[in-house]
Amino acid sequence: MVDIDPEASAAARFAYELRRHRLMAGLTQGQVGRRIGFSESMIGMVETLKREPTEGFARLCDRVFRLDGVLYGLYKEAWPPPPPVPEHFRDWAAEELRATTLRLWDPLLIPGLFQTETYARWIIECAPGITSEEVDQRVSSRMQRKRALFGDDPPMVWSVIDEGVLCRPVGSTSIVREQLEHLVEMARHPKVTIQVVPYGARAGAGLLGAFGIAEMRGIPYTVYVESQPHGRTIDERSLITKIVNRYDAIRGEAHSQSLSLKMIEEAVRKWI
Repeated sequence: MVDIDPEASAAARFAYELRRHRLMAGLTQGQVGRRIGFSESMIGMVETLKREPTEGFARLCDRVFRLDGVLYGLYKEAWPPPPPVPEHFRDWAAEELRATTLRLWDPLLIPGLFQTETYARWIIECAPGITSEEVDQRVSSRMQRKRALFGDDPPMVWSVIDEGVLCRPVGSTSIVREQLEHLVEMARHPKVTIQVVPYGARAGAGLLGAFGIAEMRGIPYTVYVESQPHGRTIDERSLITKIVNRYDAIRGEAHSQSLSLKMIEEAVRKWI
């Protein structure tokens, strides 16, 4: 039997409470499974944090145990819905909330998780044919994605950016300065590490495009790769391995965390 600490995370609380109420009701995993239409193994995996429940699963368990929405409330806390992002980005937005570690590389822009509203708005407005309503929606969605960093159990984020990102004009001088000041704040977040790849580093392969890697307890399980007209989420093991190897090679050329922070602070002073 796996001991679950209910204080470890919202997901752990859900698993703990599911098992506790099942035992209080005097039911086996198989009996609960038959009552809600899921397999015995599914009940067991949810109780041991090996599988995530669905919304319907949580609601059905509430009905079986007559809990009046208790488990559903815990489900929403543990697995909140992803922001209303474009369809091609939905899978990755969900992984940003679920992953225990995120590894990001961006050779051109500040990563979306660290963008200020004015910086994001200027970038999004550049899309051909986009309406003002679509701009507002996408900016709002990008800002909502930041909740991944400020929840009860945020992921570790290892972000590597090219030095050119600090010098790239995006809108006005004030927009860039505000953005870099915010990046300094994010670099001091206890679960965020930002490193800068300097000009001249042997990281040419990384210039082909940005990407992100999502890990669960040390195991990379999906990646998001930027491309035109839009990016895509990939879960093919062979491609994930190649992206992870590329990320490690790029990060190997980056400055240390402390030196990178000094570079960002120096860049802030240049945008006056």
